[in-house]
Amino acid sequence: MPLPLYLLAMAVLAMAVFAMGTSEFMLAGLLPDIASDLDVTVGTAGTLTSAFAVGMIAGAPLVAALARNWPRRSSLLGFILTFAAAHAVGAITTSFPILFATRVVAALANAGFLAVALTAAATLVSPDKKGRALAVLLSGTTVATIAGVPGGSVLGTLLGWRATFWAVAALCLPAALGILKGIPAGRDEDEATGRPALRAELAQLTRPRLILVMLLGALVNSATFGSLTFLAPVVTDSAGLGELWISVALVLFGAGSFVGVTVAGRLSDRRPGLVIAVGGPLLLIGWLALAMLANEPVALFILVFVQGALSFALGGTLITRVLYEAAGAPTMAGSYATAALNVGAALGPVIAATTLSTEAGDLGPLWASGLLVAGALLIAFPLLTASTAGRSTEVLR
Repeated sequence: MPLPLYLLAMAVLAMAVFAMGTSEFMLAGLLPDIASDLDVTVGTAGTLTSAFAVGMIAGAPLVAALARNWPRRSSLLGFILTFAAAHAVGAITTSFPILFATRVVAALANAGFLAVALTAAATLVSPDKKGRALAVLLSGTTVATIAGVPGGSVLGTLLGWRATFWAVAALCLPAALGILKGIPAGRDEDEATGRPALRAELAQLTRPRLILVMLLGALVNSATFGSLTFLAPVVTDSAGLGELWISVALVLFGAGSFVGVTVAGRLSDRRPGLVIAVGGPLLLIGWLALAMLANEPVALFILVFVQGALSFALGGTLITRVLYEAAGAPTMAGSYATAALNVGAALGPVIAATTLSTEAGDLGPLWASGLLVAGALLIAFPLLTASTAGRSTEVLR
């Protein structure tokens, strides 16, 4: 593909991921208002994050399988418009069950979009640069955490949470126009030539290495979403700050995530073992330090930035490894990466919510995140040791 067309295609995909990433992360700053408006508990409102993630998990392989023979542009356009419509319905409903349902529908559309986009991004570059392609695509998510999510939090504080849902729906419109202008119409005949049968691609899921890397990615992402979903109460209650400081914390987390995914994008192709061996223990220490120092605003904000960087560096590297391990599934690899990412996003808030009623209170999700990362390290350590000793170079290299 010519460089200008490649850059345009990647920019369009990143723009759409920005809109979707804003929606996926924005609930971290809106849960208290949603809970109050719809007369549910904050813990119940937190299940909206899990609903979105469950929809992503189920939708990624299902929608990817259905869309694997569809024209790429038509698939991406249909997904982004469905995503916008779900947010419009969510913005006007007064029923929590309906809002819950719109999050599932939006997640299915998001899953389909990401599955197609991840696979497309991986095929636009040489086989040894998948990590860089993934980093460009994920830049839309990190920009969402820097600008979209905090902006949505401020908008929700000033005009109510419904305004944020309308804003996300509006963001989808230029993304849809960009898809029409930047993504070539028709099927990619070169890609379709020699494509494995769907059964052969699904059979990749029986490979132990693929399942293992997906598990590691799910655990790390579970820790990320578990704490991020309930970050607002930590800022307002534990640190004793006003609601507008929630946006500051989200901006710092987003800035850190941008740094992390950018650095990991270059290292995940060549030195993934190094990222995991160094970033994993630091991520664990960071969650524990954040739980102990959350009542100190300066320490809180510094650690939020650091945790954003480490979470996305480690999580992005593991998701990149999913794409490598699923190389035998060229049209489904993106859905496997999406599913791994969102298994964690589904479980994290649920696990974190159960800690809110314990003695740890608002800090419970931070302690839970530390335990989840510790579990990932216990699983990864033997692999890293084997890789370093030269007994196995296939899992993390």
